[in-house]
Amino acid sequence: MRDTQSLAAQPSPTNPSANHTEERVQRSLFGEILDWMLVPLLLLWPISIAITYVVAKSIANQPFDQALDDSVTVLSQQVSEVNGKVVTRLTNPSRDFLRADDVDNVYYLITGPHGEYIDGDRDMHLPVTEEDPLHPGTVRFLDSSVHGNDVRIAYTYVDLRSAIDANDAAGKKEPPRLALVQVGETLEKRARLANEIIKGVILPQFLILPIALALIWFALSRGLSPLSELQQRIRARRPDDLSPIDSGQVPEEISPLVRSLNDMLSRLSLSIQTQKRFIADAAHQMKTPLAGMRMQSELALRQTSHHDIHRSLEQLAKSSESATRLVNQLLSLARAENQSQESAPFVQVDLSEFARAVVQDWVQASFTQRIDFGFEQAEQALPILCNPLMLRELLGNLIDNALHYTPVEGSVTVRVRGESATGMAILEVEDTGAGIPPAERDHVFQRFYRILGSGGGNGSGLGLAIVREIAQQHDAEVTISYNPRSTDPELPGSLFRVSFRLLENPVSESNTDFH
Repeated sequence: MRDTQSLAAQPSPTNPSANHTEERVQRSLFGEILDWMLVPLLLLWPISIAITYVVAKSIANQPFDQALDDSVTVLSQQVSEVNGKVVTRLTNPSRDFLRADDVDNVYYLITGPHGEYIDGDRDMHLPVTEEDPLHPGTVRFLDSSVHGNDVRIAYTYVDLRSAIDANDAAGKKEPPRLALVQVGETLEKRARLANEIIKGVILPQFLILPIALALIWFALSRGLSPLSELQQRIRARRPDDLSPIDSGQVPEEISPLVRSLNDMLSRLSLSIQTQKRFIADAAHQMKTPLAGMRMQSELALRQTSHHDIHRSLEQLAKSSESATRLVNQLLSLARAENQSQESAPFVQVDLSEFARAVVQDWVQASFTQRIDFGFEQAEQALPILCNPLMLRELLGNLIDNALHYTPVEGSVTVRVRGESATGMAILEVEDTGAGIPPAERDHVFQRFYRILGSGGGNGSGLGLAIVREIAQQHDAEVTISYNPRSTDPELPGSLFRVSFRLLENPVSESNTDFH
């Protein structure tokens, strides 16, 4: 072997993954939609009640505030100044009319420019306000209390000066003399009206809410009924019925789910058909070596000479070897097809060192077949992500294929190199055999396909199918060409090239356990 170095093998650590079964509470789509509808509704309901209460109080205040405004305006018109003294023209019947109210208590108070009492209820407080009192005639409102009762008060200031006095005529403007007029009432009528408004709004909600819940429940049941119908249609199918589901009979929102399900059914149907063909082909392929073994064993039983018995046993051994090879490759293909990153996570390896370790396992086979077996290692490390077991299977099948179809005294070379421009790691296996014609290169990756007249009749036709399956799992590309280094026109040879993507940010140490 050319340029082949020994590499100490290390035992592969076992990393069993524990399967933890977690109990999950199955969620109800009906319940989730109902929750998302009812929870906001129940949260908004008390908020709407609070808003209704505030609005009802505002509505209830408006007519009664207007009545207070009218009362304080009329009362202010009865206040005047006579000979420097503030007087009112209120009569006792007028006072009784002002206080006349069957529900609330009405209070009023008139004070002079210096806060002196003029008329009304002395228990009313003077307003404490930052508003400008120098705008007589403007009615303002405040909330206060009289005799421990909450009251609503309207007040205004009255300018006691005459329209034009002597000082104004002389151009001397004196500050106004303002009397304060207040009229207030308790809040019983307002509270009653506000309560009536709230009752008129809230009570119907108590009746409407259960009806709304029932309608929501009914609407959800009707809206989700297509899911139940779809479930019944799927459940009524035969186990072997993998035909697409008619997406035209389901709502638009469920159509993506049905299309995805149809896609899965299509892929499952294709997979089952492929497996059936594979089983049929495997059974057919097994017939030949098994029939040969049976024939040779029966022939050996009938032979009398040691020479004939020995020859029959040799043929029996060859048939057994062919059957063993076929079974091993069937198992390898099944293992490759069922491999996933979840069951066997990818790890970082140096492709160059990995290939060198695999090549060493085939040195003895190349010596036995009298084939010049070489290895050309890359000058730098080529880190890639891979499943080491599957990558070993890929390279082993390429080497086995090359040794199998290369004549005695021929050569097989495994080469690893990097392409910095494309960011790829290239694995090449070239031989000096008969080569593969361009028209056959797509077919040789099919299961059990063998080129007629290619020799090596004991091949299984599975090796390159395994190579393609593993390459696809590694997102790698496999190409075939003639061997550009071949010098024999009759034996153009083959060059198998597998291109892996280099890791952009490799860890400092790659996995060196390749066995």
